[in-house]
Amino acid sequence: MTIRGQKLTLIDFVIFACVVAAIGYVAYRVENVLIYKWDWSAIPSYLFRWDEATGSLIPNLLIKGLVTTIRITFWTMLVASIIDVVLGIARTSSRLFPRLVSWAYVEFIRNIPPVPFLFLFYFFIASQVMPLLGIDDAIRDMSPGTKVVAELLFGPANLISNFASGVVSLSMMAAAYIAEIVRAGVLAVPKGQLEAGHSIGLSHLQSMRYIVLPQAVARVVPPLAGQFITLIKDSSLVALISIQELSFLAMEIAISEQRFFEVWIVTGAMYFVVCYSCALVFGRLERRIGVHRR
Repeated sequence: MTIRGQKLTLIDFVIFACVVAAIGYVAYRVENVLIYKWDWSAIPSYLFRWDEATGSLIPNLLIKGLVTTIRITFWTMLVASIIDVVLGIARTSSRLFPRLVSWAYVEFIRNIPPVPFLFLFYFFIASQVMPLLGIDDAIRDMSPGTKVVAELLFGPANLISNFASGVVSLSMMAAAYIAEIVRAGVLAVPKGQLEAGHSIGLSHLQSMRYIVLPQAVARVVPPLAGQFITLIKDSSLVALISIQELSFLAMEIAISEQRFFEVWIVTGAMYFVVCYSCALVFGRLERRIGVHRR
């Protein structure tokens, strides 16, 4: 038997059988040792529910939480990418001050636990920064059409300020890790490329923009893809600051229904589907970039 040109051997079937046996053993221990009675009947209703007004199925809590998780991941990656490009360039600057500032930022965030950072930074942003930005006032003054678009992009209007605080907090943390990826990509470009830009009259920033960064991007796509997938899973951290993403709602459902294994198995499967789909997309993108580089 072959899969994608790879022939399956006896050891492959043995490993597969061991995995199936291990899953079955865990299920047996849960049911007979922990005295846990499986009941999946309530789970489908938390994925979709019947809406009497429209006469159709509409997304319920778990699907809404998954959509919020995807929103958080997308906006966090976008904001973090803007921050880390600046940090990555500063880390490779010939000037001492930008290097010191970016080094201090990266090392400070990378060497403290994410939970204390999220708690402290989130409450600082929520209490100090968000009122200055006037997001709540802007939401109140939105036209109905604008509000529909805003809710599509950022979630329920009454929670947009909360959503923005969580995204900024998570972005500040993620940027410290992505900045090192960008720095490594920039340093992987031979110095002669930068010197060649200087020799034709380009400034340092112009050389970085037109010569170094386009080459660095091709080198950082694989680790950035991995960081994006990690960020999808790390977005569950914002459940600790009461943002209603997938893990937060799964926790609420598990407690209310007392169906902990069923809820978390379904939640884990939802994360897996999203992460594996992204892995396939990024794998194809990486192969295309590799073809163009050759």
